[in-house]
Amino acid sequence: MYLTQGLHRAVQQFPEKPATLCAGRTSSFRGLAERSSRVASLLQGLDVRPGDRVAILAHNSDCYVELLLGVWWAGAVAAPVNTRWSVTEIAYSLSDCGAAVLVVDDAFLPLVDAIRAAAAVVRRVVHVGTAPRAEGIDCYEALVQSCEPATDVRRGGEELAAILYTGGTTGFPKGVMLSHANLWCGAVTRLAEMFSPRDGVALLVTPFFHVSGLFRFVMQLVLGATNVIEPQFRPDAVIEAIERHGVTDIVVVPSMLQMLLDDPAFDAGRLRNLQRLSYGASPMPPALLDRAMHALPHVGFCSSYGMTETSGVVSVLGPFTQADRKDMGEVTRSVGRVGLGAELRIVDPDGRDLPLGAVGEIVLRGVAVMQGYWNKPAETATALRDGWLHTGDAGWRDAAGHIYVVDRLKDMVITGGENVYSAEVEAALMAHPAVLACAVIGIPSALWGEAVHAVIVLRPGANSDGESLREHCRTRLAGYKCPKSFDFVDSLPLSAAGKILKTRLRDEYLSRATA
Repeated sequence: MYLTQGLHRAVQQFPEKPATLCAGRTSSFRGLAERSSRVASLLQGLDVRPGDRVAILAHNSDCYVELLLGVWWAGAVAAPVNTRWSVTEIAYSLSDCGAAVLVVDDAFLPLVDAIRAAAAVVRRVVHVGTAPRAEGIDCYEALVQSCEPATDVRRGGEELAAILYTGGTTGFPKGVMLSHANLWCGAVTRLAEMFSPRDGVALLVTPFFHVSGLFRFVMQLVLGATNVIEPQFRPDAVIEAIERHGVTDIVVVPSMLQMLLDDPAFDAGRLRNLQRLSYGASPMPPALLDRAMHALPHVGFCSSYGMTETSGVVSVLGPFTQADRKDMGEVTRSVGRVGLGAELRIVDPDGRDLPLGAVGEIVLRGVAVMQGYWNKPAETATALRDGWLHTGDAGWRDAAGHIYVVDRLKDMVITGGENVYSAEVEAALMAHPAVLACAVIGIPSALWGEAVHAVIVLRPGANSDGESLREHCRTRLAGYKCPKSFDFVDSLPLSAAGKILKTRLRDEYLSRATA
């Protein structure tokens, strides 16, 4: 199994079918294969050999898709770079994985000199776009046009396909090593669990440097299905793309879903072709899910669970519509049951299995679990123990096998000896009509060890204060779970994948407290 296999199959079976639609451009599967083969030739001309790492610092585009496929066509390893990182973080990842070639688009062209100064390992820089470039930077399109198609080396199986760096919110980021088999098997087992038609049209808007974006692309490639590509998540552009291109499938994180519903351009009629909406990456507030399902009663919602280290999704619930929810009950708050190709256990700190209903750490093993962290044997040994991936997520399982994720273990607040799961408190706060967004963290407390602290973004024009929100929480939560203190802010710090950066919130609080 190799990741260009789906492309070759699509060329044989429906060569003129649209593969990508992006910025007014349409490429068939035949055209995509032709371009990808030339990209492979381009890379080989830059002395990229099988196993070498090629870094990509760019927003989602059809050229990004060509680059991923061209890298795999040449037998090399894709190293997508987080577009929200500083130059220091970018340079670290490039140096860490030994990327000899860096591809940038217009948005990141101004950073090239600083990146080169900090990451001497980079031999060549290739520019995708139309902005003027400095001397010493190669033009992507000119090289593609000048290169003859290369033969696909069909490097696959356990050979390395991609290095995806974790967010780096604590210390330096870790490079997760994913093989062709990891990504391919992850996609195939997910497709076996939940129907995705070949004639579906997926909107790829989560970034390709994030596993959700890359995983969905690989799924589409296996299916031979059409991809609509947006460079970044902008609610109005997403609504326009869904309406214009008849998009049937989209993957979002909860913060994206809320922005979509809040946007003035939102109109359920414009999303009439949408059939499936998958969500994950962070807990879904029940109030937000209620609102979304009422707004889009024709859409099948899919809850999923996975992480970079599992090549994407390992459990799925759905699709289920608003009409299904009454019969499903509380199960809609789960992330489904573990899928084919994976095993899951709930364990205590000593690695012993816990009974049904007890909260412990989720551990996994299976065909999609990573090979390890690049150049980090100690971290790999900590994460992969006795053949099991220790996820760092706290959860429990019911008698039917449904999995409920309650928090990241590191985000759990221990106050007065009691465990408080931040996601539970956030769900209660999000049920208040004045709250637009929130995050709950633990802060130092001389009395309790840690105290529950809430950071709140109010809806435009809404008024509320800490005491009223605390009283609201008391109607839903035990007293010790209710926030002891509040900050009211204009916005929450988000990663490029839409996750709230709680480490930054903790650091900001501590810096104020010690100032």
